[in-house]
Amino acid sequence: MLTTFLHKTLGLLSSTNPNLRAPLAIILGAIPGALSRYYLTLLFARWLGTGFPYGTFFINVTGAFIMGFFVTFTLDRMLTSPDLRLLVAVGFLGSYTTFSTYALDTSALLKTGSQGLALTYWLGSALMGFVGLEIGSFLARKIP
Repeated sequence: MLTTFLHKTLGLLSSTNPNLRAPLAIILGAIPGALSRYYLTLLFARWLGTGFPYGTFFINVTGAFIMGFFVTFTLDRMLTSPDLRLLVAVGFLGSYTTFSTYALDTSALLKTGSQGLALTYWLGSALMGFVGLEIGSFLARKIP
């Protein structure tokens, strides 16, 4: 299903005016990225509550992992077009992950007097995001 979507999308992009290709690729990736972020945030809140921003934490860590994997895998092997890189890295992952929500969630935790949770979230997101990126990049290099 994802492969079919990408093939149709890239087909559409290849027949598009070259000046519109990059913005169109970004838009086509941003819509599912933003919707994924929204629904995952709701799902995590339903599952685990709202005392900690579990959804944003999960999204930022997995987004960093996917970014590390995708960029390493595609650039090292030159397997993808610039349009697909824009669609996934800038469009999808740019709207899927969110630093602004991370900052807002940290501020909200501080305002509720949860300094320990705020510090854990603030440092944990950065650390786990970096670890996720490195693991994704490592795994991409291991694929023959």
